[in-house]
Amino acid sequence: MARVAKSTGKKRLPSDMNRDWSWLMGLGVLFVIFGCLGLSAVVGVTLISIVFIGMMFLTGGIAQSIDVFKSKQWKVAIWHGLIALFYFIGGCLIIWDPLLASTLITALIAWTLIMIGVVRLVMALSLHGTPGWIFTLISSLAAILLGGLILMQWPLSSLWVIGLFISIELLLNGLHYVILSIAIRNTLK
Repeated sequence: MARVAKSTGKKRLPSDMNRDWSWLMGLGVLFVIFGCLGLSAVVGVTLISIVFIGMMFLTGGIAQSIDVFKSKQWKVAIWHGLIALFYFIGGCLIIWDPLLASTLITALIAWTLIMIGVVRLVMALSLHGTPGWIFTLISSLAAILLGGLILMQWPLSSLWVIGLFISIELLLNGLHYVILSIAIRNTLK
């Protein structure tokens, strides 16, 4: 028979959360600051993130090139060499023209949001009448609207969309950490 522990009324934290709440508070404040700075420079954040993606492609090309020389069979080496070449070409193109890369990625984001929204809309309509279906409907309409708004301003939106999304994510993550650290502090009292 399973034993049920008596509740003492005191909230308990998962073991990995029993730590110094001030660290999470500091990290949260730092993320909020970075998010606010990013919101004031969304074009810069967009371009920096795109160049970073290009550098990651180049790094992948270097790693793949090293694997070419470690391959013992020429057929394997050719495939790894071809993959490395595509990584290098992709990375160089992204770094050479980050605005074009940003434009293409922004269009991809917009169309992805629209497609996700349409799928959620169909799902919401198929769930009509079940508890919570309205939230799926609202979520679907928001995704379609957001994707449509991005496309309506495209290609100009490619200057700010990626930076805006990254900055908002940093800001919300920071607020999450601040709220979590306050909850931990209050629980540990």
